[in-house]
Amino acid sequence: MEPLLRRTEENTPNMKQGEHTRNPFKPTGAFIGASWLALLIGSVGYCIGLWNANMQLNEKGYYLTILLFGLFSVISVQKSVRDKAEGIAVTELYYGLSWFASIAAVLLLTIGLWNANMTLSEKGFYAMAFCLSMFSSIAVQKNTRDSKLAGNQEV
Repeated sequence: MEPLLRRTEENTPNMKQGEHTRNPFKPTGAFIGASWLALLIGSVGYCIGLWNANMQLNEKGYYLTILLFGLFSVISVQKSVRDKAEGIAVTELYYGLSWFASIAAVLLLTIGLWNANMTLSEKGFYAMAFCLSMFSSIAVQKNTRDSKLAGNQEV
């Protein structure tokens, strides 16, 4: 992927004098809000499920730690993939470790749920809340980075 290009006369659409356009690289307010809302719903739902769960405290700590570990690892993957795409140096060690951590978080949750004494609906709830949280944290990170990048560029 090539780095973002500066605006020139060749790649600028014809506009009338005084016409205002939105920066195409900046995420919309609706997408930013939806991403944050999804992250909130997934994370808070997961934590409420843990709070109300009939399991030992060490099990609750295990599942909470997996959520936090997973959130950090997918943000790290998103950042390193984006940095590589934009030509920013990323060491292969960090890149590999961030992917390993993300895969490990998913595997640890899967193994924990597989061996848990819960109903299938509870297991499905934790899996879906975890997936929603992971995906939305990537979207929030992407929106944050795109908004900052769009703020630094002229339209």
